[in-house]
Amino acid sequence: MRVAIVANSAWYLHNFRLALARELSSCGHVPIFIGPSDGYEDKLKAAGFEFRPWRLSSAGRNPIADSSSIVTLRRLLRSERIDAVLSYTPKANIYSGLATYGLPIRFIPNVSGLGRAFIQPSPLTAIVGVLYRIAFRHARRVVFQNSDDLNRFVGSGIVPVARSVRVPGSGVDLERFTASASAEEPQPFRFLFVGRLLRDKGVVEFVDAARRIAGDHPQVEFALLGSSHSNNPAAISRKQLDTWLAERVIQHVEQVDDVRPQLQRSSCVVLPSYREGVPRSLLEAAAMGKPVVTTDAPGCRDTLLDGETGFLCKVRDAGALEAAMRRMLNLSPEQRLLMGRKGRRFVEENFDEQLVLRTYVQLLGEP
Repeated sequence: MRVAIVANSAWYLHNFRLALARELSSCGHVPIFIGPSDGYEDKLKAAGFEFRPWRLSSAGRNPIADSSSIVTLRRLLRSERIDAVLSYTPKANIYSGLATYGLPIRFIPNVSGLGRAFIQPSPLTAIVGVLYRIAFRHARRVVFQNSDDLNRFVGSGIVPVARSVRVPGSGVDLERFTASASAEEPQPFRFLFVGRLLRDKGVVEFVDAARRIAGDHPQVEFALLGSSHSNNPAAISRKQLDTWLAERVIQHVEQVDDVRPQLQRSSCVVLPSYREGVPRSLLEAAAMGKPVVTTDAPGCRDTLLDGETGFLCKVRDAGALEAAMRRMLNLSPEQRLLMGRKGRRFVEENFDEQLVLRTYVQLLGEP
């Protein structure tokens, strides 16, 4: 079976779907990556996979203006004789559904978060809901990463429950992300934010909390790990980031291909996001034995056991985030190490990447 794996960037495909392509290939399928070129297509090709460029504006919000992207994708799927489409990210999900309409192609989208239209409700939210309903009408299955999104789509009549499947996020490669055997935590104490530098990810709240904590804990480090180059409307501007860095409270690390060294030298990973599918950054941190702090938001709350492997806090509330981070800081090193060990076991039992990969192989094999 020729399987197209479609998303809104080659970076996303390389960082999140390479293992899926390898699994599909091992089962006799022919995976073909489709997405906008951004430099990471070369890494996909170097890994031995085909890549087809697809022009798409990741920041555009008008599907009518983007209609050429839908037409282009439809032509691409037909010319490549695609048998099945596995799509990811909101825009790629909707456009793949519209592009495959009427074609003999098995369509299986993955809802890994609902995007800005649902995080910031507006008249656009209703329009996007209609587009999802149209695009998903002929989906063989719709894969959800958390129960909140699944219940919302089923409750809104976008997807019948019989065609809905829940998977544990994107899963974690437990052999690649391993906990340190050391009985000591890194010094100095370091809070690490991992994610795109978007307001929706809670970056502003993280910086505000860092300022307050740094006032009486000057030895504690606070780091942002994520790209400073984005055309996303919710992105933090380079000017704003430079202003924060000038305060000498936070550090910034540009996007890296291997996050493990940054996780290893950190004491706690923080993601105060407003809404997620299931954030892999927190699962990877837990797999490496790191306690986490995140919001009680869809997707985020799925990644930890509150009080046992990390702490939850209120969404969009810098004060609540500060309190959770201080609570983590006030634990003894032994308590944090125990929390990290529990987090590793939690991920092993619930978020093994192999569970997700096997689900996709089964879905493609369904009659």
